[in-house]
Amino acid sequence: VQLQASGGGLVQAGGSLRLSCEASGRTSSNNAMGWFRQPPGQDREFVATISWDGASTRYAESVKGRFTVSRAKAASTVYLQMNRLKPEDTAVYYCARARSSYGPTSQSDYNYWGQGTLVTVSS
Repeated sequence: VQLQASGGGLVQAGGSLRLSCEASGRTSSNNAMGWFRQPPGQDREFVATISWDGASTRYAESVKGRFTVSRAKAASTVYLQMNRLKPEDTAVYYCARARSSYGPTSQSDYNYWGQGTLVTVSS
């Protein structure tokens, strides 16, 4: 399974970006997908996750109400819509596929990872 994240870039505070994560190879529509991020000089942290059918989502408190995770009907593409961006959202964003169908928040529950896409929010 290969995951390709895209859509990162430079945006001003208050702006929006949409990240995409395309899965290829031995894809499965039965797995939850997640987004994580690693701010400069910090550890990677959970951002959002979505269940295999898109019916259930979970978010980190820091992004709740501003970010929305969704997945295409074919389920091979996952999106992260990021609104009202803040400078503290600056990070490399990673998508990942979970071992299970329902979205966990722990990195250890994900076994496939994309290469990351950089989001920079200027103040």
